[in-house]
Order: sequence, then structure tokens, then C-alpha cells
Amino acid sequence: MGKSTTWMFIPGSDEKKLSKAVSINADVYIYDLEDAVANTEKKEARKKVISHIQNHPTLNNYIRINAMPSPYMYDDLMEVIIPGVKGIVLPKAETKEEIQFVSKIIEEKEKEYDIAIGEIHLIPLIESALGVHNAFNIASSSKRVRSLAFGSIDFTLDIKGEITSNGLELLFARSQLVIASRAARIESPIDTVFSDFRDSEGLTRETRLIKELGFQGKLVIHPSQISIVNNVFRPTQTEIEKAQQIVTAYEEYKKAGKGVFELDGKMVDLPVVEQARKIIERSQY
Repeated sequence: MGKSTTWMFIPGSDEKKLSKAVSINADVYIYDLEDAVANTEKKEARKKVISHIQNHPTLNNYIRINAMPSPYMYDDLMEVIIPGVKGIVLPKAETKEEIQFVSKIIEEKEKEYDIAIGEIHLIPLIESALGVHNAFNIASSSKRVRSLAFGSIDFTLDIKGEITSNGLELLFARSQLVIASRAARIESPIDTVFSDFRDSEGLTRETRLIKELGFQGKLVIHPSQISIVNNVFRPTQTEIEKAQQIVTAYEEYKKAGKGVFELDGKMVDLPVVEQARKIIERSQY
């Protein structure tokens, strides 16, 4: 599976929203058993999510289980890891030991269902100062970790900060996740939700920022946010044509033994060429 831009949260206890998931054009569906589900509804939510996945096993089905200290986490893992589950989102991830513990349980369930070992991905959701501090250790703790995700609301609460429209309070944490992901050689991270789903301009602005920082996509909570996020991450036709021009020129100059050349008044070297190739790659998603 290539990089995914939109990761849509769907409350696991809401049968109506689960049924609508098949008509939502998100890259990944995250069925939420944690914050979106009341404690009295946890068991019933598991049943609904299991039924939905069994009926739609070909979707990119991910499940956000309850956090490590929760009494519901172990039962979540024991019950919802079935054929058709592509990945588990672990909220409030803070240490590599937590990741390794959860990964081992997932491996046992893979063996139980004759699923290839490592096929089910694990997405640590970083939501605290300790999680950000340990981001590299978390990212490199298991081959099952395909990318990190960021949870800004709990993080801001943890650092006793304030959520602002410019996001300066999140800049360091976001950059840490990007750097840790790259250092661990995993995919780029997934950014936090934008809670005001009616503010399309604010979402566009924030998505442009996190794209520039190096994120691969964003967690979303409303279907209307999907097209906005996709449009920001999708290269424009002008960007694609320019990238193709750079790659074509590079191949010609390489034949002549030149690694650096001038194009439209600007110097082009290998890093510029690699960036152009990434633009072309993104345009094909």
C-alpha cells in the first residue's frame, strides 16, 4: 500500500456511520473504540466493528483500540484482530515497550488466523510530551510500525499549552515526528485532526503547513474534509509538468556525464531531481 493522505475516524458504536463508511472515499478507515465510544458501549462497539469488517474485508480497515492503561485494551486486541483488519492504531503511545507488547499480541493473532506475520500494521498515536521525546524509539521498535500519527489535543493538554490557530505550540512536536520517522526509515507521519470541520479555509491552511513540514497526510473526522486534504496533497498540473521536465532533462544531461545543470535560470542537482520524482509519484496516487 502506498502513502495514504486521508485517515477517516468512524465511531465504532455508531452503526449508521459504519454503514456509510463504504461510500466515503478515504484512503484509510479508522474504526474508533476509544474516545468516540462511552465505557458502557465498549463491548457492543467491538461487535459492530467486527461485523462491519467481516462484511467489508477489502477496505483499508484500521482500528483505534483503547490506550495501554485502559482495562479495555487487552480485550480489544483479543477480539477485533481478525482477517480484514489492515492495522491497529495505538493511542497515547509513549514507549517502545508498549509497541513491542502490542506487536507480540498482534503476531499471536496473525498465527491464529493464518495471516502472514507482520501483515497487520501498527500506528502509534503520539499524544504526550513523553511520546514525542521517545518518537524515534517508538518508530524503530517494530517492523510492524509503518508510520506515526500525531494527536494534538491531548498533547497540548499534556504540555499545559494552548491550542492556537497558527499552531506554533505544535511546531516542535510535529517536526520531531517527521525527523524521527525519517531516521527510523518508516513512512512520513500522519497529522492530527482539525476539529472544526466547518472551517475549510483553516483546514486548507493547516494541511499546507503539515505538507511543507513533511507529513504524508491527515486524520479527518468528517467526510467534507477528505477532498480538502486530498487537494492540498495532490500536485497541480503545473507542478507535474515541471517535475517531468526536470527528470527528462536530468536523464539527458546524465548521458552526457553531467550531474548538475541549469534549467530555466535555476541550478538543478540530484536532490532537486529526487523531489521532482516524488511529485510525479504523488500524482499517480
